Amino acid sequence: MSGLQALIFDVDGTLADTERDGHRVAFNQAFANAGLDWDWSIELYGKLLAVTGGKERMRFYLDTYRPDVRMEDATIAELHKAKNQYYAQLLERGGIPLRPGVKRLLEAARAANLRLAISTTTTPENVFALLANNIDANWFEVIAAGDIVPKKKPAPDIYEYVLAQMNLPAANCLAFEDSENGLISALGAGIETIVTINDYTQNHRFVGVASALPNRAKLVLSDLGEPDRPCQIIAGDTQGATHVDIPLLTRLLAS
Repeated sequence: MSGLQALIFDVDGTLADTERDGHRVAFNQAFANAGLDWDWSIELYGKLLAVTGGKERMRFYLDTYRPDVRMEDATIAELHKAKNQYYAQLLERGGIPLRPGVKRLLEAARAANLRLAISTTTTPENVFALLANNIDANWFEVIAAGDIVPKKKPAPDIYEYVLAQMNLPAANCLAFEDSENGLISALGAGIETIVTINDYTQNHRFVGVASALPNRAKLVLSDLGEPDRPCQIIAGDTQGATHVDIPLLTRLLAS
């Protein structure tokens, strides 16, 4: 087997700009409803995003910013559950659309008989809620989400799980991410990666060296672009293409 066989997508920040106006708002609603005086501002939430996983993010917030507060894991889990319910309500109101080019590329991949998968640290409920309001979840052969593996990104576990489920080598896949942690995770599993940045990740390191792993994305773009709305090329060579399509992806993997 050779050539491009599958596309693997992160969710938050990659399929949709869910963080600032989705998850952050839902967290604050859950905190207020629980009688907590926590308020995660846009700036603070950007710092908290260095930690992957919602429950882990709350624990980090307590340890770093509220060491005076003691909270059991079970209470954090209940808060996270409430937050997910508020997040689903935001999605149902249509407040979080897919990013430019995402639906077009997914449709093109299906037409080209490429296999599709999701690799994310967000909870399955959040993934299915986003998909239900935008596209058909059945488009994805594998949806790997939440606590399905022991270690979350930047560990490669979630991508390795997807590869095992699809019975595919990394060399036949491309990953789509938006963050440095996501890129490290995908590269750790041996998967070439395209990054589409957002407001929270525009200053992440995607072409330098992070930790012990060469942190080099195949492309770093503003988004996937549309035929009538070109994407901004931040790093890498799109070989003259103004938006991401299947021919470009095939050439990138071959090179």
